[in-house]
Amino acid sequence: MSLNKEELFNKCLDEVDRRIQQYNEKLNTISGENSENNFSPDFDEYGNKGELLTEYEDNAAYLDRVQHMKETLANLDRDHRSETVRPGSVVETKNNYYFISVPLGELEMDSGRKVYAISTEAPIYEHFKGKKAGDTFTFKDSKVEIVKVH
Repeated sequence: MSLNKEELFNKCLDEVDRRIQQYNEKLNTISGENSENNFSPDFDEYGNKGELLTEYEDNAAYLDRVQHMKETLANLDRDHRSETVRPGSVVETKNNYYFISVPLGELEMDSGRKVYAISTEAPIYEHFKGKKAGDTFTFKDSKVEIVKVH
């Protein structure tokens, strides 16, 4: 079964955009820019900045990572044609599909097929890197056979 790479790319982009919106909303709420929020962002109920500041910094870091993911997606070769696995590849194995892109995890395609969007930082990518259809490797005590590289 072949995958629609354009649909897959758009699913990734939609998920990244959803996360960006989510973190922006959290930051706006924490900073008091949300009109429904009537507390001062400078102090929590105990008169210190600790928890709010930590939550704000955490969400700002998450937002930064997701914005970096969007940049990574924008720089991927969407017309990727290669026999070997590299960023932009869709790797079909006997059991799963993997999109070498950004770390979003499992995505469900309109066809019902599940694809794992992973980055080059994922441990399994080190095994995929440079491989082609027909190659096999062992990962976490399981044999992985590459059926096709899209």
